[in-house]
Amino acid sequence: MSRLIKPEGYKAVLGKHQTEQGIKLIKDFFQQNLATELRLSRVTAPLFVQTGLGINDDLNGIERPVSFPIKDMGEARAEVVHSLAKWKRLTLADYEIQPGYGIYTDMNAIRADEELDNLHSLYVDQWDWEAVITENDRTRCYLESVVRRIYAAILRTEFLACETYPELEPFLPEEIHFIHAQDLLDRYPTMTAKEREDAICREFGAVFIEGIGCKLSNGEKHDGRAADYDDWSTIAEDGKTGLNGDILVWYPVLGHSIELSSMGIRVDRQALLRQLGLEEQEERKHLFFHQQLLAGRLPLSIGGGIGQSRLCMILLHKAHIGEIQASIWPEEMRKECEEVGMGLI
Repeated sequence: MSRLIKPEGYKAVLGKHQTEQGIKLIKDFFQQNLATELRLSRVTAPLFVQTGLGINDDLNGIERPVSFPIKDMGEARAEVVHSLAKWKRLTLADYEIQPGYGIYTDMNAIRADEELDNLHSLYVDQWDWEAVITENDRTRCYLESVVRRIYAAILRTEFLACETYPELEPFLPEEIHFIHAQDLLDRYPTMTAKEREDAICREFGAVFIEGIGCKLSNGEKHDGRAADYDDWSTIAEDGKTGLNGDILVWYPVLGHSIELSSMGIRVDRQALLRQLGLEEQEERKHLFFHQQLLAGRLPLSIGGGIGQSRLCMILLHKAHIGEIQASIWPEEMRKECEEVGMGLI
């Protein structure tokens, strides 16, 4: 509750019926644009996977998945996905997707350990996407080209929303700014990671922070990343570490930065072994997903997730993600939100 932001004088621009129509408009338009930009085909995704195969996303490595026994499989356990980072790569191989093409899907997850606030809910919905690349594509330059294409789709979606609802005013900049996490630390050495994100996004409006997961000069990571999907340890062509990052924008309604996407070039065999060693997780080499990758049965890829409710939230100028999606919130939070005009679904 201490993290709840209550913008002074907040009033929702759109009513509930317009909001629901706007959500559909944004979701339909953006996913079509994303698919066209990155040459992605839609696939069906699981809500849960079997425990013990190494397929589920470990996020920062401390979040507990929601799990349950399967009666008809001898009480074998399944767990609700955190994301589909590794499942998508298996699917690329299964569907024999060729370089330059990929897949996307609706990812729905439950994150029971989430600290609830304006941006974080128990329920997570993303467009999860993954595309096959070549060895020559495993560069910072290629990563940034994909980020620009995703951001272009976001800008087109903002334009459509504002054309449809003239009460909305566009606020996103025309260009996205790139900066490495180490350069960001050097720029704001006395700030926390979150404060650095706010500072750089306030200055440029939209930013891609690179090298998320590698240790910086202060001995800390900008943010945590699992060892077995994003490549955060390879030295890129510019001499800096990491082939991944986050898309963030400055959101004037809340006066803070908002992360819209976490993405990156995925680990190859060498990066996986290196990162498992750095994180002291070598035992994971024996899991199904990791064995497939180490045996060369999975294609090189790039991928990520883009928050559906978050994108709708900022493009419809809402102050709380609960104005976009139906979830469970503490009763005290519901009451406080109602008092300041944030009507939670």
